Amino acid sequence: MGEKEIRGNCPVYKKCSGCALRNMTYEEQLKFKYIGVVRKLGKLCHPGRLIGMDDPSGYRCKVQIAYDFVRGRAVSGIYQSATGGVVSIKDCPVNAPAANIIGEAVLDTAVKLKIPVRCSFNGTGFLRHSLIRIAPATGEIMCVVVGADNNFPRKKDFTEALLKRCSDITVLAFSPCTSDRMTLGKRVEILHGKGYIEDIVMGKRVCVSPASFAQINPAQAAVVYKTALEYAGLGGGETVIDAYCGTGIMSLLASDKADKVYGCEINPDAVKDAERNAVINGAENVSFVCADSGEFLAGFNGEGLKADVVILDPARAGCDRRFLGELTRLDPKRIVYVSCNPETMSRDVYFLGKNGYRLKKLTPVDMFPFTGHVECVALLSKLKSD
Repeated sequence: MGEKEIRGNCPVYKKCSGCALRNMTYEEQLKFKYIGVVRKLGKLCHPGRLIGMDDPSGYRCKVQIAYDFVRGRAVSGIYQSATGGVVSIKDCPVNAPAANIIGEAVLDTAVKLKIPVRCSFNGTGFLRHSLIRIAPATGEIMCVVVGADNNFPRKKDFTEALLKRCSDITVLAFSPCTSDRMTLGKRVEILHGKGYIEDIVMGKRVCVSPASFAQINPAQAAVVYKTALEYAGLGGGETVIDAYCGTGIMSLLASDKADKVYGCEINPDAVKDAERNAVINGAENVSFVCADSGEFLAGFNGEGLKADVVILDPARAGCDRRFLGELTRLDPKRIVYVSCNPETMSRDVYFLGKNGYRLKKLTPVDMFPFTGHVECVALLSKLKSD
């Protein structure tokens, strides 16, 4: 990937701040991120090669398009949390092209139907933002329109007009949300389709509904899953816990070799998807629980149960102390830790190191090109069992 191909192809990246590393070539970005991983985790384990992308453009298959009414006109683009406003751009180069097209179509359709766009300056208007998910393996597309209240003006007309313009939308939904944050509301109304999209990940057919978590970069997510499975070292007969399991993709992949897999997730929508995914894929040796991961491990320990391998993929804040305490009490042979934040990962790995574990392998993966973020997959082994 040459310097000319990724430099200067976004006119607003300095204003947007979403792609903080766009002033670097892609090779420079990878070097910069690798150095960051070494600084945070190098004392515990020398990281392997950072796995980048052959083509880092258009990688985002989960996209949020924000809308605003600025200086007498409606605009679409990237929400800036620092200002509370929107940086206008119709063709963001890191988004999947179809997401940009649909995001703009949502705005154009609303304007033509005289549906008011939310104004960040005075707080009036209805249309806030849209969430667009694309399943690259199946081509299915979900679009969730987020409005300021329950009253969606000309909802039926909007649905018909948008689907006529974007016939490739598989699922169209509406979610009212009173918060200015880029989130869905508590309620999601399905306007068109079955309510979820289906994708194929490493041979597993998976369903994702509007409120469930899904990786934004499917190509690199597959690299993470493959590495995590390799580190898990499953040979058959093991009991595995997949903490923070989301829609259960890692649980399903692990079930091919493990004897029993327990998936734990606090998001009830994700658990419903995970249970559906287990049925679709015929994974009868997988059970999913909707609970806090720390509480789940405490209950697991309380019943005197054992696990050979624990896979964890927490949010950016990392694991809380209760979860880590219950994890060391469980005493698995191997821990596979997937993290999008090397800093909190370093903190948690240090705690585990003080409690009998050694960081043996570490692979960084560039899940978020052009940003400063990097994903890491780590293997921790029990010192006495190696």
